[in-house]
Amino acid sequence: MLLFAVLIAGSFSFGGLAARTMEAEPLTLWRYLMTIVVMAALAFGVFKVPLALPKQAWRFLLLGGLIALYMLTMFWALEFTSPIATGAVFTLMPLMSAGFALPVLGQRTRPGVLAGLLIAAAGAVWVIFRGNIDAILAFDVGTGEMIFFAGVICHALYVPLIRRFDRGEPAVAFGFWVTVGAALWLIPPGIRGLVETDFSALPLAVYAAVTYLAVVTTAGTFLLLQYASMRLPASKVLGYGYLTPSFIILLEGLLGHGWASPQVALGALITACGLALMAFLPD
Repeated sequence: MLLFAVLIAGSFSFGGLAARTMEAEPLTLWRYLMTIVVMAALAFGVFKVPLALPKQAWRFLLLGGLIALYMLTMFWALEFTSPIATGAVFTLMPLMSAGFALPVLGQRTRPGVLAGLLIAAAGAVWVIFRGNIDAILAFDVGTGEMIFFAGVICHALYVPLIRRFDRGEPAVAFGFWVTVGAALWLIPPGIRGLVETDFSALPLAVYAAVTYLAVVTTAGTFLLLQYASMRLPASKVLGYGYLTPSFIILLEGLLGHGWASPQVALGALITACGLALMAFLPD
């Protein structure tokens, strides 16, 4: 999950580069079509999983729909706000995931874990409001943050559902069918824009960003999330995502997009402290 946090941080920064050039719908569809190829190569080529239609295919349509909404809202949000702000909204996910874990899995969040979640969420809120106390008191939330918050709710529900819907399939096969399910939802809104895209006019940065999102973020993080979801409580799984704003701040600075203000960096540090508390607690 530490590696998951690093890879997710990259998705916000590189996704922001791609979102400046393409609309969210065709961009997300392009990314998932590439991911289908990658996941198919992994599942049916590298791991030699037999190709067969899954039982209860509705599971993958539902999970794919949740992930498709999450990804669309991320790209929509990046048109209005910064990667650091969207990364901060992402860190609210573990608290919501803990809430969903009770009705979905019957998992109760222990007091120590809940304390870590609340501390980290407080740091995330500080980053979302850019360290501005007046904005917090006025609840001055940006458009991009509100859009992505809806997607984060979808992802928070997705995490416990992975465990609920698991029927013993290999992780790579499970991931492949979730990706197919997501692509099916994305075809209606995105296919026209993708067909009309002049790929020869796209800058190299867009190709690099989409490749990163399709191969590293989607395929790589799914396998990491699948592995962790079967071994950790839902609230702790995404708790490691609390490091995301810190990694985004570092990456944005290294990419030359500017460094976060000390007030914003303080919020990211508080969020990381919440993770530290939670990580060392017993499962």
